[in-house]
Amino acid sequence: MAAPALPSFTERSAAFARACFNGPVNIAISLACIALLVWLVPPLFNWAVVNATWNGTAATCRENGGACWAFIREKFWFSVFGLYPYEERWRPGTMLVILVTLVICSTFRVFWNKWLLIAWVVAAPTMLILMGGGYFGLTPVPTRLWGGITITGIIAVYGLALGYPLAILLALGRRSNLTLVRWFSTVVIECVRGVPLISLLFMAAIMLPLFLPEGITLDRLARVLVAYTIFTAAYMAEVVRGGLQAMPRGQYEAADAVGLSYWQKMRLVILPQALSITIPSQVNTFIGLFKDTTLVIVIGVFDFFTTLRSALGDPNWLGFPTEAYVFAAGVYFVLCFAMSKYSQKLERDFQPAQR
Repeated sequence: MAAPALPSFTERSAAFARACFNGPVNIAISLACIALLVWLVPPLFNWAVVNATWNGTAATCRENGGACWAFIREKFWFSVFGLYPYEERWRPGTMLVILVTLVICSTFRVFWNKWLLIAWVVAAPTMLILMGGGYFGLTPVPTRLWGGITITGIIAVYGLALGYPLAILLALGRRSNLTLVRWFSTVVIECVRGVPLISLLFMAAIMLPLFLPEGITLDRLARVLVAYTIFTAAYMAEVVRGGLQAMPRGQYEAADAVGLSYWQKMRLVILPQALSITIPSQVNTFIGLFKDTTLVIVIGVFDFFTTLRSALGDPNWLGFPTEAYVFAAGVYFVLCFAMSKYSQKLERDFQPAQR
């Protein structure tokens, strides 16, 4: 069967005009929006483009009076690598290339096999050795010098990746017929969801070392990852549980009828459907958790936003906070928008399986 023809640009424009001007209320709202755009866009365009300074010094920026994108250009690599030694920046750069490559490959279903999982498992210690050094002749670099997008990428990707399977186990445990398993999962989920992420980070920084054997220390970045992973798992567990509860009872009975074990039933029948119908909720939670990475500053870990904000203290570039915050907002928007669009693609891909 041939796919329906897409509407032309003229047809889409006409439909848009009809939607905006099909009644007194819509006409009033549309005119108000047009007036607001006319009032805001020209001065904003002049500030961001016409009068902007793309190259030069802080003095040049102040003379031109527009946006000082030269500040962003000057501090860009600092916002990526933080205080990492300049001569060793090829190491976090290589790490970011590996991380981004794996993330991109993971978005294509053709790569969803055991080899991708093996690649992630092998890449984790490889990236850790690259960043930390101390092996193969690499100069040791303590985590207190790590920062910028590098830290944000590590925390977000590995925190979410490790928290997701744990969330599935917690969701299954909360619906388990085994009383102890159900109680344990419920206590973990409710206790973690009942406190803010900042409190978990403080506990990971202050309380966790007290429970470790004497002489054993855990790096603060590792403690951040532990807290972030548990927080991610607790929130995602409720999203997954919602998908499990939305499954018709007949699906469980059909899986039991063909003689599947509990784990076969969950892996082959229930979980694929439950996870597919909760894609919007999952991505919404992922986006919120991704933006929460900025809270790691409370225990002295400098993520992208904090690193960029610290660049404002450079005495040679004082007075340009707007440009820094606009740049940070743009980066977060691009990444979150990409996650949103990818979730819509997944919804379309899995839609036939939901019918």
